[in-house]
Amino acid sequence: MELRDLVAGEVEKLSSSASVSSAAEQMSATGVGALAVTDGDDVIGIFTERDLVKVIAQQADPSAEQVNDWMTPYPDSVDAETEVHDAARWMLAAGYRHLPVIDRTGLVGMASIKDILWALTEESG
Repeated sequence: MELRDLVAGEVEKLSSSASVSSAAEQMSATGVGALAVTDGDDVIGIFTERDLVKVIAQQADPSAEQVNDWMTPYPDSVDAETEVHDAARWMLAAGYRHLPVIDRTGLVGMASIKDILWALTEESG
């Protein structure tokens, strides 16, 4: 199975100038663990649950902090034609829980380790 088959659908995005609290609200409302930070059609960062934990651990004010100051800038991404097994190996080796998935048109999804495990279980089962 290719990643494009796994992540088809709407990608949750936000602006780098958004507040951390609005990012947390969006993540909670949509049930995702990572948001693509975009400038137009370009992915300029990723904001994850781990980033939110850093904000809280450093006792920063989520309503006053901008996503830009806490996101991972210019994250690695993976091609939509990548096989799920290959993506799983990469995510494990790099310690990623989320990876932006791109094709020639741009961002097409966000692969989570949960998605990957589900796909691997379905393929083997």
